[in-house]
Amino acid sequence: MITLYGIKNCDTVKKARKWLDDHGVDYRFHDIRADGLDMKRLNAWIKAVGWETLLNRRGTTWRKLPEAEREGIDARRAAALMLAHPTLIKRPVIEHGEQVLVGFDPKAYAEL
Repeated sequence: MITLYGIKNCDTVKKARKWLDDHGVDYRFHDIRADGLDMKRLNAWIKAVGWETLLNRRGTTWRKLPEAEREGIDARRAAALMLAHPTLIKRPVIEHGEQVLVGFDPKAYAEL
């Protein structure tokens, strides 16, 4: 079973959900803001794709962080920030078995 992690009102998550629905893919949606996220799952994603891939530095949440929190970011601090502010996670995150995909890429979804 595929699990799609994201935030309900995120446009990219909406595109991913529409693609999955249009292609008849059975999946479960997990809202990381409403339903939460634990460190064990976040660490598994970081291990699979790297914290640099997972951390969304383009969003408003990142820009609103104090500069002191953004400077000299490393894996440990990035994980703590993403756990405290789930909107710092690039979305959507798809889990299928051991495979983890970040972002919406129709070609990667088709291969999955």
